[in-house]
Amino acid sequence: MSEIIKVGQVGFGMSGQLFHAPFIEANKNFNLKKVVERHNRNSENYYPYVEIVKSFDELLLDEEIQLIVITTPNIYHYEQTKKALLAEKHVVIEKPFTPTAKEAQELIDLSLKQKRHIFVFQNRRWDGDFMTIQKLLQTDLLGDLIEYEAHFDRYSPKLNTKPWKEADDPAGGNLYDLGTHLIDQAVCLFGLPDSVWADIRTQRDGSKVDDAFEVILNYPELKVTLKAGMLVREEGPRYILNGTKGSFVKYGIDPQENDLDKGFSPDNEGWGEDFPEKYGFLNTAIDGLIFQGNIKTIAGSYQKFYKNVYDVLMKNTEAAIKPEEARDVIRIIELAFESHRLGKVLQFDERIN
Repeated sequence: MSEIIKVGQVGFGMSGQLFHAPFIEANKNFNLKKVVERHNRNSENYYPYVEIVKSFDELLLDEEIQLIVITTPNIYHYEQTKKALLAEKHVVIEKPFTPTAKEAQELIDLSLKQKRHIFVFQNRRWDGDFMTIQKLLQTDLLGDLIEYEAHFDRYSPKLNTKPWKEADDPAGGNLYDLGTHLIDQAVCLFGLPDSVWADIRTQRDGSKVDDAFEVILNYPELKVTLKAGMLVREEGPRYILNGTKGSFVKYGIDPQENDLDKGFSPDNEGWGEDFPEKYGFLNTAIDGLIFQGNIKTIAGSYQKFYKNVYDVLMKNTEAAIKPEEARDVIRIIELAFESHRLGKVLQFDERIN
């Protein structure tokens, strides 16, 4: 493999335009060579040197391309990842990995057979607030954690204008969309749960998919609550952590998505830095002294995802996000839907049907 990794990107919608192409462009170890756009030529407005092709199959025929980045609707993830692996390409795949854990395992097995890597784009591992929580939990400032609550709330009463976003398809709806992030973060922090309970609701007029959910992951000494809704007009905490020694509360969402939407580059000075008024609040005791104050948020850094991709492919380092972890997230989502249907707590079962 050449030192500069040639990339083919499939799709140039919001995900491809905001979350992938800017970071591929900013990393000099990658060369975005081709983009698949079947109906438009939007990518040439940003990257005029990139060749636009009309089909996925045409992209796969390019022997120079070593890495395929898939940013298409969720229902195509399994099929396109499989074809890319069979074409002996490494693959970056947008979350959610696949509609089912069974499909995820099939792709993992195929990647091992083909000796190619799968990287699932769980970019919110590099949200500044989440990285701050990771560092906080490495200290004893909260004591033994007993409750962890994370929200991904929005106020969006109107249906999305993109039909596939609102279609009642496999891997559609808010739990597969935003819930994937919350579950991935929880599993990253605490590992696999003992059991899963969920309440999943459709709330917006005309909606055919789940709009809101509450998922509870149970651990021996810890309760993890994950919530998201599309009809939350008043901002609440993003994270609430309670331990035997203290509590931590964080408002506001990582600024990177908003900055990308404004056209800022990850090369900009101050990238990923949080607003001081949004720093998390810590209330704890240190050596018998009460401390109440703000904790500066670590700067977010989505660019670390593609740095890790390069390091895995060229330096044989460990993947930051293993496909098996992304598979387990899908398994938890499947159990959440089953829990809601049955109205009861379900034990986490690693077996994949």
